[in-house]
Amino acid sequence: MYNGPTNALPSNFMPHSDQLPESVPEATLASLLEQARHAALHSYSPYSGFRVGAALLLTNGAVVTGTNVENVSYGLTICAERAALVSAISQFGPEIRIAAVAVANLNESASPPCGACRQVLAEFIRPSAPVLFPMAGGLRTMPFADLFPLAFDMKLKQGPTP
Repeated sequence: MYNGPTNALPSNFMPHSDQLPESVPEATLASLLEQARHAALHSYSPYSGFRVGAALLLTNGAVVTGTNVENVSYGLTICAERAALVSAISQFGPEIRIAAVAVANLNESASPPCGACRQVLAEFIRPSAPVLFPMAGGLRTMPFADLFPLAFDMKLKQGPTP
């Protein structure tokens, strides 16, 4: 997000006019998790067998899902969270904001969003948005700002002044 003549702030840790309340009801998070599980069924993961799905609740009330898509060149693999975000932007435009995230996998193993997904989500998510994901001891929910407290912040160089 551009903020004045010399700053660009990729993370949206700024106030937004959101349509949903600050807290997301447990029933909504449970539904979001079920949609993430359903998305994981479509995973293309022939190399790792790690089938992950993500569901994003947008501030406009829409839910968008995504799944991981592997590639034989692992660096070209896309995670479920980023797949969902790309889909959300494709459907609703870059002004979207994320009110909640749920991640699920069909392997019964821990899968919090990876560092790359956290950074990409940071451009579009409310800091207080709950993120629900599986951990070794069961499901964990935490605000995005706690999950990723130090998102990359870019300050554009200011050219020489005449």
